[in-house]
Amino acid sequence: MKIIELLKNSRLSLSFEVFPPKTEMGFESVKVATEEIARLRPAFMSVTYGAGGGTSRYTLDIAKNIKEMYDVPTLAHLTCVSSTRETVKEKIRAIREAGIENVMALRGDIPAGMENEDRSRWDYRYAIDLVRELKEENPDFCIGGACYPEIHPESSNQKEDIRHLKEKVDAGCDFLTTQMFFDNNLLYNFLYKIREAGITVPVIPGIMPITNANQVERAMKLSGSFMPQRFKSLVDKFGGDPAAMKQAGIAYATDQIIDLFANGITNVHVYSMNKPDVAEKIQSNLSDMLGK
Repeated sequence: MKIIELLKNSRLSLSFEVFPPKTEMGFESVKVATEEIARLRPAFMSVTYGAGGGTSRYTLDIAKNIKEMYDVPTLAHLTCVSSTRETVKEKIRAIREAGIENVMALRGDIPAGMENEDRSRWDYRYAIDLVRELKEENPDFCIGGACYPEIHPESSNQKEDIRHLKEKVDAGCDFLTTQMFFDNNLLYNFLYKIREAGITVPVIPGIMPITNANQVERAMKLSGSFMPQRFKSLVDKFGGDPAAMKQAGIAYATDQIIDLFANGITNVHVYSMNKPDVAEKIQSNLSDMLGK
C-alpha cells in the first residue's frame, strides 16, 4: 500500500524506522528485531540505506521480509550521492521486483574522502536529482523526502532551506518526513513557514527516543538539533542510570507524540533504532489513542 494513501486516514497512527545490518553476520539479529517491531502492526516501517549504499542489499532484504511476512507497508530508503545513474537504476529495479512501491529519496552523506571532490561530474548532486528521475521514470512509486524543522546543516539560513525544499517537493515528493527534533514548537513554526511557502504535501514528524546518554551527542552531530533545557535536565538527572534514562527517554518521546496528536498531527514516525522494547513501550503508552 502506498504511504500517501495511508496518510489520508484521519486515525492516529505510528510508524517505525529500522536499519539494516552492516555485515552479513549481523543480518539474523536485525531480522529478528525488525520482525518484532513489525508484529506491533505499525502504519508502515521504513528501512534505511547505508552511506554510499554499503548496506543496500540488506535494506531491500529487510523491507521485503517485513512486507511479505507481516503485511506491513514498507518504505525503502534510497541514497544517490556519488552513485552512477546505472547503479541507481539497478537498485530501483530491485525495489520494484520486491513489490515495494514506497521509496524515500535521499542524497545521503558524502562518503569519507570525497568531501572535496568536484561534484559537478556526479550523476546526482542533490536529492532533487533523484526525486525528479524517480517521478519521471517510475510515476507509480510513492516518493518520500526528508526535511529539517530547524535547518539543513548545509544551508546558510532557513529561508534558503525552505526554498530548496519547495523545489524538491515540486520535483515529485508525495510526502515529507522530518529529521528528529526535541522541541515541538520548532515543528509547529516550521509547518507554518512551509505552508506559507506553498508546500502542501503531508509532513510526518520524526521522533527519536533518547534512551541512553551517549545518544545525545550523536543526535546533535547528525541533525544539529536544539536540545531544550527540559531535555538537558532529564539527561543530567538520569544519564548515569541506564534503566532510569531509558524510562525517562521513552516518557519524553511519548509526551512529544501526545502533544503532536493533540495539535492535529495524525501520523508520527519513530526512529526506533531497532529496539523492539522501545517501540512496544511507546505504542503501549499511546494504546487508547491509537486504538490498539
